[in-house]
Amino acid sequence: MATGMSAQKAATPTAEGLAASAKAAKIRGLPPVHLWDPPFCGDIDMRIARDGTWFYEGSRIQRYELVRLFSSILKRERDAYFLVTPVEKVGIIVDDAPFVAVDFTVAGYGDGQDVTFETHVGDTVRADSNHPIRVALDSASGEPAPYVIVRDGLEALIDRKSFYRLVDIGVTYGGWFGIWSGGQFFRFMDAGALEAS
Repeated sequence: MATGMSAQKAATPTAEGLAASAKAAKIRGLPPVHLWDPPFCGDIDMRIARDGTWFYEGSRIQRYELVRLFSSILKRERDAYFLVTPVEKVGIIVDDAPFVAVDFTVAGYGDGQDVTFETHVGDTVRADSNHPIRVALDSASGEPAPYVIVRDGLEALIDRKSFYRLVDIGVTYGGWFGIWSGGQFFRFMDAGALEAS
């Protein structure tokens, strides 16, 4: 009886199996993970650190192409993160945000300005109403942590050097300090608090 039950257990998902399934889908561009709803297969020992480094079973994933592939099948449901293929869905750990915005370009000026971010895995996204910037403040230190939505609720933490550059192009509008992009004004902090500091 016990032997029969063991034989019926599903195989534990692996990074190699997920990569093979994602490659087999042969989709150009980003896969439509928002349309995929396979059964949950359990958690896998994979983690994305705050600096955007991916780890599998405690070891850093060195190959950029593999990290890029995994990042393309990443899905967020509420506060949980999953890698999803047409046939599998496995849970992973994300320390903060799954992406890091490592650079940006600026086109235009004033309220016609566009700020386009690039992530550490090669995504580009213009900050706008569908890809807003938010700034969270650490409750203990008061240090700002800026984020931009990349896709489907997945955020990128804007790295420190990029945030300093954003502050350099920031303006005051309606009592707030922030930046314009995509026809939207994104607030960073109260302009009065900025003047007082």
